[in-house]
Amino acid sequence: MTEPLWTPTPKAIADSNMTKFREACAARWSVDLPDYDALWQWSVTEVEKFWDSFWDFAGVKAETKGSRILVDGDKMPGAKFFPDAKINFAENLLSRRDDSDALVFRAEDKVQRRMSWRELYDLVSKLRQALAAQGVSQGDRVAGFVPNMPETIAAMLATTSLGAIWTSCSPDFGLQGVLDRFGQSEPKVLFTADGYFYNGKGHESLPRVREFLTYLPSVKKVVVLPLLHDTPDCEMILDAQSLADFIADFPAEEINFPRFDFNIPLYIMYSSGTTGKPKCITHGAGGTLLNQWKEHLLHCDAGPKDRTFYFTTCGWMMWNWLVAGLACGSTLELYDGSPFYPSGNVLFDFAAEEKWTIFGTSAKWIDACAKADLKPRETHDLSSMRVMCSTGSPLVPESFDYVYRDVKADVQLSSISGGTDIVSCFMLGNPVKPVWRGEIQSPGLGMAVQVYDDEGKPAATGEQGELVCVKPFPCMPVGFWGDETGERYHAAYFEKYPNIWTHGDFIAQSDHHGFTVYGRSDATLNPGGVRIGTAEIYRQVESFPDVLESIVIGQNWDNDTRVVLFVRMKDGQKLTDDLITAIKKRIRTNCTPRHVPAKVIAVTDIPRTRSGKITELAVRDVVHGRAIKNQEALANPEALEQYKDLPELQD
Repeated sequence: MTEPLWTPTPKAIADSNMTKFREACAARWSVDLPDYDALWQWSVTEVEKFWDSFWDFAGVKAETKGSRILVDGDKMPGAKFFPDAKINFAENLLSRRDDSDALVFRAEDKVQRRMSWRELYDLVSKLRQALAAQGVSQGDRVAGFVPNMPETIAAMLATTSLGAIWTSCSPDFGLQGVLDRFGQSEPKVLFTADGYFYNGKGHESLPRVREFLTYLPSVKKVVVLPLLHDTPDCEMILDAQSLADFIADFPAEEINFPRFDFNIPLYIMYSSGTTGKPKCITHGAGGTLLNQWKEHLLHCDAGPKDRTFYFTTCGWMMWNWLVAGLACGSTLELYDGSPFYPSGNVLFDFAAEEKWTIFGTSAKWIDACAKADLKPRETHDLSSMRVMCSTGSPLVPESFDYVYRDVKADVQLSSISGGTDIVSCFMLGNPVKPVWRGEIQSPGLGMAVQVYDDEGKPAATGEQGELVCVKPFPCMPVGFWGDETGERYHAAYFEKYPNIWTHGDFIAQSDHHGFTVYGRSDATLNPGGVRIGTAEIYRQVESFPDVLESIVIGQNWDNDTRVVLFVRMKDGQKLTDDLITAIKKRIRTNCTPRHVPAKVIAVTDIPRTRSGKITELAVRDVVHGRAIKNQEALANPEALEQYKDLPELQD
C-alpha cells in the first residue's frame, strides 16, 4: 500500500502530549529532535535522560526522585531504575477528587453504575483502613476473584496504597486454575463478588470460593462484593463479610500515603500456564506506573477529558493496563460479561452512549464483528472515538480494512503488542504518525526493540525474526514469585541471548519503522527449515467468508514437519473439498508452497486461554500424544478432545 489509512492532522500533532514532550526534551537537553523517530532513538540511547524527563513531564508524586536514575544499566536482569526514589502507586492513580465520573460500569444489560472521583477516593480510604485492621502491610498479598467492576479497582488501590501486592483472576476460573495461581502467591485477604453475569445469566461465585478456600490456608478474611444480589449471603464462607460490613467502622478520611521504594512488588501476574503451573511474574510499583503512564499519556494522548475503555477481565494484563489511565485523570469505562450479549452491538452501544474517546478490544473481537457483518459506522454515533486499540493476537490487514470501512474512517487504529511479562507494550500506537495497513505504528518510547535473525544478528528491514529488547526498561519484572535464585526468571527471557530480553514473538519491521507480528516464536511453522508465523496462515484462511476461525500447527512427520490446519466453519456451513482446494491455493499463492497444509480438518471448537488467545501449543501437544499439564488454564479444555487420535493424522 502506497498511502496510509489514517494520518493525523497538523493541529492534532501540534496539540498532542507527544509533541509537547518531544519539545520539552529538546529544550531541556539542547538536542535536535525533529520528529518521533528522532525522539525514539534518543530515548533508547539516552536512557537515563529520557526516563528522568518523563518523570518530570508526567508529574509523578513522590517523596523524592533521588539523584540516580539507573544503576547497573548494562545488566539484564539486574538494572534498577530510580533506586533512591520513594513513591506510592495508588497516590498517583487517585489523581482527582471531584464529583465527575471516575468509573462507569456495566455488567451486560443487568447493572449500570457510576462512581465519581470523590466516591472512589472515599472507598479506597475506607478499604485501606479495613485492610490495615486485618494486618495487611507491605509485602502481603491480597487477591481478587472478581469481575471487572468499580469495587475491584478500589480494592486494588487500597491494597497497593499500603505497599501490599495485588493479584487477581477472573471468576470463571475453575478450582485448579485458582489454586495454581493463588496457591503460589498465598494471599492474606481475598476479595470476591457474589457472582457475575455472562450471556444474560447470573453465575454464583460463592460456592466455588468455599471450595477453593479449603486449599488456601493463607486467607484469613474474605470480602464479598455485591453484584448479583444487593445483600450477598456470606454465611456459607468462614471469616467472610460483605463489603458494607467490612468497611462499616471506618470513616472516609484523608489518606496519608506512605512512600515506598520505587521497585517494591506491586502486582503478581500469571502466565497462561498451558505448559505447567503458571509463572508468577512479579512487577514493581514504580516501573509499572512509569511505563503504563507513558503509554496512556503519550501513545494514547490521554488526559482528563478522555473516556477510556478496554474489554478485559481481571485475569488479563489489559485490566492492569486500563487502570493506569486514572493517572492521566481519564474516566475509565468498565464492562463485564459477554461482548456479544444481547447482540454484537453491545459495546458499540456503550461507546456511543458514553462517548468513549479510546476504545480498546481484542483482534479476535474485531474479526468476529467483521464476520457478523456489523457496520457501526452506519448505526452508531462514534464521533467522539479518536483511538481504537487492539491486542491479544496480531491484527490482520483485513481487520484494518474493516475498521476504516465499517467502524470509523477517521480513527487512529492502534494495534499494540507486549504482554503479561512486561504488563505493558513493546510496540503500540502513536498519535503523531500515520497508520499503515497491517502494521503496528511504532516501538514504544524507551523500548529498544530490535528484530534478530536466526543467527542472533539484527535482521534487515522486512525480514522476520525474534523480538528482542537490547536495553533495560523500568517495567521489566522484579522477578518471579518464589524464584529465590532468579533462575526461572533468567531462563524465561535472557537465556537465548545473554543480557538481551528475548520476548518470544516472531516479528518484522517495516520501511515506516512500524512492525508486523507473525505469532509466537514457539508456534512458528518450520517445514523444510523455512519459518513462517501462524498469523500469516490465519490471514489467508479467515479471509474466506464461510470460515469463522482456524488454528494451525506443525506435526512431526517423516523426519520433518508438516502443516496441519484445523478450521471452524460458520454455523450451517461445511468444509467441502472445493473449499479445501481454495484454501490451499490461497496459501500457496500468498505465503509459500512449503506452508500449504498437508491436512485440512474441520472442528467445532478451538481451544483458547482465559484471555481469549488460541493456543497452538496445546493442540500440538494433543496431536503428538503429549499430556496437557494444565487444562485449567484453558477457557474451554473440552475442545481438545476433538484433536486426539485423529485418523486423518495417521497417514
